[in-house]
Amino acid sequence: MNERRVRAMSEKKTALVEEMTRLLGKDAVLHRDADLITYECDGLTVFRGMPLAVVFPATTEEVSDVVKWLYAREIPFIPRGAGTGLSGGATPFGGEVIISLVRMKQLLHVDYDNREAVVQPGYINLQLTNSITHKGFYYAPDPSSQANCTIGGNVAENAGGAHCLKYGVTTNHVLGLEVVMHDGEIVELGGVPDAPGYDLLGILTGSEGMLGIVTSITVSILKQPESKETALAYFDSVEDASYVVSDIIAAGIVPAAIEMMDEIAIQGVERATNPVGHPEGLKAVLIMEVDGIAAGIEDQINEMVNVCEHHNVKEIKVAQDDRERGKWWANRKTAFGAMGAISPAYLVQDGVIPRSRLSEVLARIAEISAESGLRIANVFHAGDGNLHPLILFDARNEGETDLALEVGTKTLEACTEVGGSITGEHGVGIEKKEDMRLVFTEEEIDRQLAVRDVFNPNNLMNPDKQFPKPARCGEVKSAVGSGDAYQTVGQD
Repeated sequence: MNERRVRAMSEKKTALVEEMTRLLGKDAVLHRDADLITYECDGLTVFRGMPLAVVFPATTEEVSDVVKWLYAREIPFIPRGAGTGLSGGATPFGGEVIISLVRMKQLLHVDYDNREAVVQPGYINLQLTNSITHKGFYYAPDPSSQANCTIGGNVAENAGGAHCLKYGVTTNHVLGLEVVMHDGEIVELGGVPDAPGYDLLGILTGSEGMLGIVTSITVSILKQPESKETALAYFDSVEDASYVVSDIIAAGIVPAAIEMMDEIAIQGVERATNPVGHPEGLKAVLIMEVDGIAAGIEDQINEMVNVCEHHNVKEIKVAQDDRERGKWWANRKTAFGAMGAISPAYLVQDGVIPRSRLSEVLARIAEISAESGLRIANVFHAGDGNLHPLILFDARNEGETDLALEVGTKTLEACTEVGGSITGEHGVGIEKKEDMRLVFTEEEIDRQLAVRDVFNPNNLMNPDKQFPKPARCGEVKSAVGSGDAYQTVGQD
C-alpha cells in the first residue's frame, strides 16, 4: 500500500471517529486495533477481518444518523447483535463500520391481551420469556444460544431452535418491524394482520442484515402450555433412532421437539459442563417433548414410547420434574460448545433434509467422515430434518481447516441431493456463499440480487454476503471473500 493511500485511509478514519463521537459520544465508538479484534468474526471463527470502527447507537434516531453519514460517504457498514451467528454474517471483510445494537436492549411494551411484545434488537432471546413467565407467557423461538443471542440477530438469520418443529421459526412470530433503510430512512413494516400487498416482513426476516437495520421488533407471545412431558430414548443404532423420528410424525403426533445426538456428540456433552449421565457406548439418543392440554399428553408419550419399542430402543425414561427436564435440555443446548472437550476446533453445518431420508443422509455423512479422516459429530433438530454435522478438526495441522470447509460443503451436497437445503436457521453469510449454487441457478441468484438492490442499491449494507459473485463465461468462482483484506484463521 503506497504512502498516499495510507494517508488517505488515516484521514478517512479520523473523520469517521470524530463524527461518530459527535453523534454518539466518546464511549460509543471503538477504533483502536486492540478493541477491534473482538469484532473480527462472529461464532464462525475460521474467517476473520478487521472493521474500520465499531459504533454503539442507543436509539433508532442514532442508528439513522450513523447510516446517513456513512451512506453519504459510501462507507460500508454491518449491523451486529451478540455475535453468536455461525455463518460469518457479522464478519467484516475489512474496512466496514460495525453498527453494534447491543445498547438497544429494552423490552418496550407487552400487551398480554393481544399476546404481543415489543423489544429492541439487542434484547436477549431468553430474557423475553423470563420477563413474561410470571404472567404465564413465553416466547417460542429457542435457538441453542438463546441465553446470549439477541432477537434482532434472530430476525436477521430467521433463527429456529429445538421447538420449531411445532411452533415454527422466527418469521412465524414476527408481527412488525421498525427498520432503518440503507440511506438512513426510518420505516415501519407490518403491525396489521393479513395486510394486503407484498410480505415485506417476510423479505426482511432472514435477510442477514442486507436489506435494513431492524431497530424495533413486535413479536407474538404464547401462553405456557397446560402440560408438558419430556422423554429420553437410547439406541444402539442411528438407523433405529432415525426411523423412530419418521414413525412418530406418521402416527399423527406433533411433538414440540425431537432432538438427536449421535455417539461422538454424546461423548462431547458428557465430558463438558452439563453431563446427564448417558450410558457409555450409545450410538444415538433422542430427546422428545410433547406439550398442550393435560388430557392428551400422557397418551402421546405412551404412543411415542411404543414407537421406540418397535425400533429396538435400549432404554427410555420420562422426566420426573422440571428440574430433570431442564438438565436434559441444558445437556442438548450446550452441545456445540461441548465439542471443545473432545476437539481443538469444529465447524458446524446446517443442512435440511426430508425426515424420511434421515438414515440415508446420516450414513452418507459417516462415509464423508471416513473418506476425509475427520470426525463428524451429529446433533440436530431431527423432527424437522435440520441437521447440524459438527466437523472436528485441528487448525494447527497444515491444511486441516481447508479440509474441514471442504467436508462441510460435501455434507451440504448430501442434503441437497435428497431434495434438502443448505441452511435451516444459521444463514448463509460468508461460509455458504458458493454453496448457494447447490440449490439455485445463476438466473435465480441474479433475481434475488435484484431484490437486494432495491433495498441496498450500493451494496453498502453488510456487503457481499449470502450470494456468490456472478459467474462469468460459464465459470463458477469458488473463492470465499472479496480480496486480500480477508484472511482465514483457525480456532484455538
